[in-house]
Amino acid sequence: MNLYSTCCTVSQLDRAPRHRMEQLAAAYRQADPAFSHWAAGYGMIQHDPLTQLRVREMVAELVALGQLADPDDGWRRLAAADRLASAAIWLVVHMTYARRVRTDGAALAADDFKAAPEGHTGGSLNMVPAYAGYLLMDALDGTTRAWMMGQGHCVAAIDALNVLVGNMTPAHASRYDRTDAGLSRLCGDFYAYTLKPDGSPESPLGSHVNAHTAGGILEGGYLGFAELQYVHAPLKGERLVAFLSDGAFEEQRGSDWAPRWWRAEDSGLVSPIIILNGRRIEQRSQIAQQGGDRWLHQHLRLNGFEPVGIDGRDPASIAWGIHAMESRLRACGEAPEGGIRLPYGIAETIKGYGFPGAGTNAAHNLPLPGNPAHDVMARDLFNEGAAALFVPVPELDQAISSLNTHREQQRVRERDHALATRDVAPPKVPAIAERLPGQAGSPMRAMDEQFVAIVEANPQLRVRLGNPDELRSNRLDRSLDLLKHRVQIPETGNSESATGAVITALNEEAVVCAALANKGGLNLVVTYEAFAPKMLGAIRQELIFSRQLRLAGRSQDWLGIPLVLTSHTWENAKNEQSHQDPTMTEALLGEMADVSRVVFPPDANAAAAALARAYAQRGTITALVVPKRDVPHVLTRAQAAELAAEGAVRMAGDPDASSLLLVATGAYQLQEVLRARARLAARDVPSTVVYLGEPARYRTPRDRDEAAYVHGDGQVRRLFPDDLPRVLLTHTRPEPYLGALRRLDTGPATTTALGFINHGGTMDVPGLLFANRCTWAHVVEAAAGVLGLDRTRLLNAQELAAIDGTGDPATVLKAAPESVR
Repeated sequence: MNLYSTCCTVSQLDRAPRHRMEQLAAAYRQADPAFSHWAAGYGMIQHDPLTQLRVREMVAELVALGQLADPDDGWRRLAAADRLASAAIWLVVHMTYARRVRTDGAALAADDFKAAPEGHTGGSLNMVPAYAGYLLMDALDGTTRAWMMGQGHCVAAIDALNVLVGNMTPAHASRYDRTDAGLSRLCGDFYAYTLKPDGSPESPLGSHVNAHTAGGILEGGYLGFAELQYVHAPLKGERLVAFLSDGAFEEQRGSDWAPRWWRAEDSGLVSPIIILNGRRIEQRSQIAQQGGDRWLHQHLRLNGFEPVGIDGRDPASIAWGIHAMESRLRACGEAPEGGIRLPYGIAETIKGYGFPGAGTNAAHNLPLPGNPAHDVMARDLFNEGAAALFVPVPELDQAISSLNTHREQQRVRERDHALATRDVAPPKVPAIAERLPGQAGSPMRAMDEQFVAIVEANPQLRVRLGNPDELRSNRLDRSLDLLKHRVQIPETGNSESATGAVITALNEEAVVCAALANKGGLNLVVTYEAFAPKMLGAIRQELIFSRQLRLAGRSQDWLGIPLVLTSHTWENAKNEQSHQDPTMTEALLGEMADVSRVVFPPDANAAAAALARAYAQRGTITALVVPKRDVPHVLTRAQAAELAAEGAVRMAGDPDASSLLLVATGAYQLQEVLRARARLAARDVPSTVVYLGEPARYRTPRDRDEAAYVHGDGQVRRLFPDDLPRVLLTHTRPEPYLGALRRLDTGPATTTALGFINHGGTMDVPGLLFANRCTWAHVVEAAAGVLGLDRTRLLNAQELAAIDGTGDPATVLKAAPESVR
């Protein structure tokens, strides 16, 4: 047994008095010159006695396991990491302030500095030892781990270290190297703001992790989502180091639940490390205000974590922390049900450690008191601070060579870690029974059946079903019975299991992040439509980053993720207006259609086909607005397949023999449109009905890549002939819907759109349709307007009084329009 092989315990070293640690460390230094060379540190990178003792035992263990040839290999790599970290801190401050780099270490003059420095410098300086420690641990035991960083604005640390060690994407490798010119170009590109002719950034560097950041899988622009994702990201056999922000700790409370979800049976090893620097942008963090690391240790233990104290200023301590947490987590995997405690690294440091201004509010952005370009005192401080960090080129080259062990260890570079290169084979999609037109049923029950069939046909795919609501209420009974709620202590008689795949929490962000992180598996997220906007930040960040990765040449080969919005706006008529909200679909319609799919299946066959198509996509999120109540089966299986493939299908009528086009988006809207068509036919006004199930396929594309997904003019004219006046009835608010569909808009005289107009309350479905002027009668009235007909020809006096607000709504709601003359 080694020091780290017992779950939920700490090493005896952690309990030893400090003077005893100092005595032991001194004795080891005297006896071992190689150990002593590393233990002496380098410049600002120093190793306290506890770290020296911890690392010595780790090296001995790695040698015993055959992962290191001998201890001297370990000390050589550890000393190399000190020099690499010092050089990277040096480079980060140059990225913020300088436009020129001098690798000979000479002081910079006034004209070597930027006129307008910029950068999240303090957090980036704190991330240097952390990421250097990650690179070090990979080199020590020969395993390339995945990494994720929640504080994406600290990307300068990642980019600086990647450039130094040569771990770059093509966009970086073509511009940067370790020469004066290459590093000066790196600094000049940082916050350069220059544009290419097409309007995209000319620099491959970003303010946050971007598509050109080697190994980057999360932008980290919205603090708190890495905290919710990391535990769900690695598959069994994979390892992930997650760098987290103490400022973000107070952002997403669901991060406290990570121990609920990790299981040895289907989870990879995770090493969460919070960078505890004590400061946010302009004040102390909540942790610092409540008691610092001691308070945090207590809080974590109360929430099922096992805190591990780490020196956040020291890459060796970070590496030890990763090794210790992985060892302890492997031991935790053998614990009885409910006994798992998730290790959690607390990397203590001060904001901006390693450079003047550390520990102040100014360290967040620009730590110096002025701009070195024109402030002598600031320039002197910069040069003094840089000199303390400088590593001569030959020494740095030797250090980098000691850490770039990929070839000899036969492992991939960190840019190609497992989570950055997901490639999931298409799943098998068994066909379920066709629902026959003329009958009725719940589209959600059909989706339940289809999802279960896909899960059972693909046992190799780890499943995450995100559930902030009620699966049985939303008609996913079979899914719940098969997959079960994941809990630590299952309750007899309920659909619960310690290894269940259903992630249930009354926190929309937490459950959607479980699916977004599980890119090596099969996912489904189901929620009330009105609650989905709470997921928007996480989903939008994912959509943007996925698209940027693909455009940068990093193909996104994870299975598309369906987001099912049910108990939706119209079905929630029985609840108050807070539950009647189509905002999510409207927001996602505004995103780029080649990654953001918004689909409205009108019946059961369409729901099953839409789910299958969602999984056939790569690197996309498909929002599916699906009724849970019984609605008529209106599409055959063939029509449902056509709708899924093309985004629209003609339901009735012949455009060449029609005087009007009726367009529906939404199951209840289609029923009203079909009723309106019957009334119009009874009044000798022939019309054609088109069901528009994926509106964005027919939008005006906003760039070349969206144009490759959106339909061309031929398909648009085939279904929506220019010469036909039209009425559109949509599940959403009409304004964003019509705004997205300008190609279908023939002008206010001949195009009218009806939809949700923010009216609601405690009603039934017909009542909510009436309140929002979305009944068949309102469609008929709108048809009269675009056709230039007297509406009295199409509606009787009682019906007109009802829609004018002076009669009885029941006249419209209970009428059979095709029989009324």
